[in-house]
Amino acid sequence: MSRPYSHPPEDGQKGTYLLDHLVDVASRVEYVVPEDAETPSGESLRSIIETLGYVHDFGKATTYFQQYLETGRSPDEDRRLRYHAPLGSFAAYYSLKAQGFDAETCLAGFVAVAKHHGQLPNVAQYVFDKAHGTDGRDEEHAILAKQIKDIDAEAAGLARDTFEEATNGMGSWGAFRDEFVDLLEDIETHVATRGIVPEPREDALSGDFYGFVLQCWGSLVLADKTSAAGAPNDDGTFAATEPSTSHLDEYVQQLEADVRQDEDGTRDERLNHYRSRARRAVLDSISEFEDRDSDVATLTLPTGMGKTLTGLSAALRLRDDAGKERVVYALPFTSIIDQVVEELETIYDTDGTGRLLTAHHHLAETTVRDAVDDEQADLSDDVAGMLAESWLAGLTVTTFVQLFESLAGPRNRQSMKLPALRNAVVLLDEPQSLPLDWWKLVPRLVEVLTEQYDATVIAMTATQPRLFDDEFELVDDPDAYFDDVRRVSYELDDSTERYIESQSEPKSYAEAASQLREAVESGETTLAVCNTIDSARTLTEQVDKQGFVDVGGLFEEELQRQGSVGDVDPVVLAERVESRDRVALLHLSTRLRPADRLRLIETVKELTARDQPTVAVSTQLVEAGVDISFDRVYRDLAPIDSIVQAAGRCNRSFERDRGIVTVWWLDAPAEQSKTPAEAVYNRSTTLLPTVADTLQQVRDESGSLTEKDVARTAVERYFERLREDKDVGKQEWANWVDDSMGKELGDISLIDQRRSAEVVVARTDEERKVFEQIHEAQERYDYAALDDLVEETKPLRISVPYYREDSDRAEAIRDLTVLIEDQGVYQLDASRESAKFDATTGFVAEASSVDHQFL
Repeated sequence: MSRPYSHPPEDGQKGTYLLDHLVDVASRVEYVVPEDAETPSGESLRSIIETLGYVHDFGKATTYFQQYLETGRSPDEDRRLRYHAPLGSFAAYYSLKAQGFDAETCLAGFVAVAKHHGQLPNVAQYVFDKAHGTDGRDEEHAILAKQIKDIDAEAAGLARDTFEEATNGMGSWGAFRDEFVDLLEDIETHVATRGIVPEPREDALSGDFYGFVLQCWGSLVLADKTSAAGAPNDDGTFAATEPSTSHLDEYVQQLEADVRQDEDGTRDERLNHYRSRARRAVLDSISEFEDRDSDVATLTLPTGMGKTLTGLSAALRLRDDAGKERVVYALPFTSIIDQVVEELETIYDTDGTGRLLTAHHHLAETTVRDAVDDEQADLSDDVAGMLAESWLAGLTVTTFVQLFESLAGPRNRQSMKLPALRNAVVLLDEPQSLPLDWWKLVPRLVEVLTEQYDATVIAMTATQPRLFDDEFELVDDPDAYFDDVRRVSYELDDSTERYIESQSEPKSYAEAASQLREAVESGETTLAVCNTIDSARTLTEQVDKQGFVDVGGLFEEELQRQGSVGDVDPVVLAERVESRDRVALLHLSTRLRPADRLRLIETVKELTARDQPTVAVSTQLVEAGVDISFDRVYRDLAPIDSIVQAAGRCNRSFERDRGIVTVWWLDAPAEQSKTPAEAVYNRSTTLLPTVADTLQQVRDESGSLTEKDVARTAVERYFERLREDKDVGKQEWANWVDDSMGKELGDISLIDQRRSAEVVVARTDEERKVFEQIHEAQERYDYAALDDLVEETKPLRISVPYYREDSDRAEAIRDLTVLIEDQGVYQLDASRESAKFDATTGFVAEASSVDHQFL
């Protein structure tokens, strides 16, 4: 056989010889794994991954695989003869054992190589199945024996060289070849019970094994994929550009200098005083935190105290003082990533595409699919965006989905970011937003981060859920800030009082609309936050009967005039609204396109800054850090932390002496039996009675509720009751980490895995042309152009959930024209199908269960 290839010549490009690829992957490990990184048993992690690099593709040396590279056809005898990862996994186990590594190290190497194109399995069961010769596995062992015989006959020289390098001369190809059957028995003994009929042992692996195999697997995948992609094998590929701490300090100092600090001064002066004091207190506590035996800190400050910049300052200071590598800033929702990134781009004068700053969330991987066939995956690696997805920048802004799902049974491509978490500072912004089911798993994953990746974690919010043991508070006295910063007061509407007393008589939408009118006519800009899309739409329709200016309608006119969303100027739109000399009405939900929402949010900022009387009706999408502020906020009954988050949109920058947050209990929309609050928050865990009891407990005799009463006292009592009385969080999920159940972990998700369809909505001629261009690109198989066009559509997409394939909503979606055939993406021309898209409230879907109408 001629010299074996790893990747064949194609499209005029030279191929890569197998031995060259193995050596290249092994040599990249010095950039992927720090020299001082150790396994739980104190072994050199770098040496282990280097060994895996030498053997991971060893199975490609067979004539069966080389024939497949040349012809694209599998062997007639058995297609499994061309599979390369199984033989490589046994070579990895042997090579590590030959060097004297621990048994768990050998098993971790076995799994990492076996799955370097796949996803982590339930390890004990997987290893047992691969090593035990029953249930058809003896056929697989026979295939492995044929592959070994083939390599010995056709590529023995390469095999000898490979094993010499992989074992540091402590093993050999001949020994591996001759001892293969004994190797199967050796591997099985580590995970099997003793007896006539062995079975996999549930307790076969230590609690540290899952985090260890994550490190081996993720490091190997990153080294392998960057090699296959042809990325330079040097520090330039893997090194980060560190965001300057002094640069951020100077930016904050300039902000503080723009307004005088005075504890007894104007609202702006007081706010600046408190922000500056809080930031200094946090930075002063960093050294004490470093001296403590804790790797998890909390940063607890009320809304308006500049948590984002203070948290980033703390992270950068920790990075500098403790010799950390990167900063990862994780947020609960994609909707606020752009807002954070935009400010960081301003601070660091960067466009977010270099090595200093990267934004990455789950939508970035919607077109990436892990191939089922390992060899197909190896031949067709899509390297676009690989380095950004690997979080190699000095600062990555991402979502909880990407962070925690990359630790809990990640997909293959997700694993590439795992090496970047080593020695990182991880900021968790608003951790109380994590789904309750994850409240036991997340602390276990953070334990993996801190104990095995040497990461440091900072959880920052106004409403700490106390997820972690032995956490260190960076704010020396959070209560003092809640005492001093009296930004809002809370009141319970009569409808909420009725819920507390008897859980009866919710507030009608007509009553709610009248109350909003009274508030705005008294001179207060007003926001109403609803629990579901149907509720927000119903309330908007009721308010619209008051004859207010429809901002969505004016936006539609301006959009048609300009021809592009990007050309709609929020200042101009606000001026048009203002010229009508009437109250403005604006609606926000995810039934509007992301691009439209961003423009409308900027417009409402302009309107409130001008003191234009405004009513905004929204779903919870405004709660997660969206930087808008109203004089008065109405929140439908919800968990206390959600109420506090909504209050964060009230008097956010101390525009007035005191904002008012009213909690009411809205009725069920038409054709629905449950109120939105009950439908959303009394599902698997009944939350609302706990909310009602807690609010009742913290009120004084007059019934009033201060900001501290709710944001501190009630929040702490509420979360304590969730933990102790409700025992929220699935312990089984945390146990899966202890038992290395990768497949089980990979089957859960932070986001609701409901059926949904992506619909791209075109509202202008320019956007309709994109539809035509996409169809043309598909017809001529121009995938490069198609990828660019698909990227253009993301700000124009909405996700429409449906429960059953036979539902009215699913049928309505199928009636739409398919836009991107292999992705199930549909197109909607808003001008031609006006019944399906409303300029004010967005996509009009058939009625569906309330369960998935949250945002």
